[in-house]
Amino acid sequence: MDDEQPALQPLRDRIDLIDEQLLALLNQRAGLALEIGAIKKHFKTPIFRPERELLVFTRLQALNQGPLQTEQIAAIWREIMAASRALEKPFTAAFLGPVGTYSEEALHQYSGSAVEALPCPSIDEVFRAVEAGAAKIGIVPIENSTEGAVSRTLDLLLDSSLRLTGEVVLPIQHNLLTRTGTLAGVSRVCAHAQALAQCQHWLALHAPQLERQAVASNAVAAQLAAEDASVAAIASERAATRYNLAIVQAMIQDDPHNRTRFVVIGEQACAPTGRDQTALILAVKNVAGAVFRMLEPLARHGVSMTRFESRPAKSGAWEYYFYIDLAGHYADAPLAAAFAELEQSAAFIKILGSYPRAH
Repeated sequence: MDDEQPALQPLRDRIDLIDEQLLALLNQRAGLALEIGAIKKHFKTPIFRPERELLVFTRLQALNQGPLQTEQIAAIWREIMAASRALEKPFTAAFLGPVGTYSEEALHQYSGSAVEALPCPSIDEVFRAVEAGAAKIGIVPIENSTEGAVSRTLDLLLDSSLRLTGEVVLPIQHNLLTRTGTLAGVSRVCAHAQALAQCQHWLALHAPQLERQAVASNAVAAQLAAEDASVAAIASERAATRYNLAIVQAMIQDDPHNRTRFVVIGEQACAPTGRDQTALILAVKNVAGAVFRMLEPLARHGVSMTRFESRPAKSGAWEYYFYIDLAGHYADAPLAAAFAELEQSAAFIKILGSYPRAH
């Protein structure tokens, strides 16, 4: 090790100098952010503008000519901007708790770590926290690539006045966790129902003796495993660290490409960025050809539909609401023209919001 010191020291000295320069520049940036915050406070405009942050990321990614990857640049500047927001005003975000869930991981991936995270016991409580002003934004799961839509989120979006302001697509890597790192003495495996379903083939092959029990979240399962040596949990590495559990087997999900999409809910609208998505809910009269007539204006105006999901209207009359994602912002000319026609023909229309796409 001593032999390498003469070669390393000049490089370390240069890094130290660059770090000092970075610190000075970051403090300059934070000072400007505080000035911007004062102006926003005077005009009562939102501190957090996700569309502005996206433009910062994409501009820097386009300028990048170094070894840093696109995702790394976004991650670094997300933390810089989150720290600046925290200087202006505490920023509270609600998520489906407890601590250690994938929802918490999605929250930090979206807004950085300098945020006051508010864990909620249910998706309903996430919506309620944002509606009541206890949190500025909330983040909830809306669909999984294996198990499909999260029906409770869809139902709440129908009734809530909150907008969709962003999304996060998170790779889901399930791990089997216990206190000891083995299955010795373990008789039961706990997880959220969707996680159990996403790991059913692995469990059947490698741990068929374990009783499967669905609980409110994977983090709750991790809590149970931490308290009881006879319980195994399916949860994330974050949960393993948080609850001092050991990994028996990593990545036990049946689909190696398993992903969950989370949406961000809040009150503010997002301005166009050029890479947006719009979500809406439609309903039509129960007559022949109604769905075709509902979708026809979208096709005619060249609007691309990226998601189409139906949910029963719960009226007892075999009626449905259609949840649709469209490429573009509702202020874009093609979407605006299509919406003008839909408002005339649809029995019900609700635009949930336009927001920057995750990818």
